[in-house]
Amino acid sequence: MAESPAVVAAVEAELRLLDPAVRSSVELIGELLHPDFIEFGSSGRRWDRRSIIAALTADDAPGARPVTTSEMRGVELAPHLVLLTFDTEHKGRLAHRSSLWMLTGGRWLLYFHQGTVFTADTP
Repeated sequence: MAESPAVVAAVEAELRLLDPAVRSSVELIGELLHPDFIEFGSSGRRWDRRSIIAALTADDAPGARPVTTSEMRGVELAPHLVLLTFDTEHKGRLAHRSSLWMLTGGRWLLYFHQGTVFTADTP
């Protein structure tokens, strides 16, 4: 079954957000995050839009490294809401991830994100 245009758009936006060039730019990150964005990070920390942008773009932020994704799946929960689930590997750390993308003002914006660390031997 073909994915809906909404799911395709959310996947494209998620992959863009994972791009090191985007993650290092206040403007480019800001174009993808909803004004009410919240994240429960794999570190256990709660982030809001302002704090995640500041952390990712700080002068002392670690150098950008690619994030590898796998198992990405999407479902359109409503005409304006898409849930993505996927796994990432970044600097040897594995995480299950979920993202809620909301169509806002004609653009898909990340409204909520959560990461949960796991190990390769987790069933």
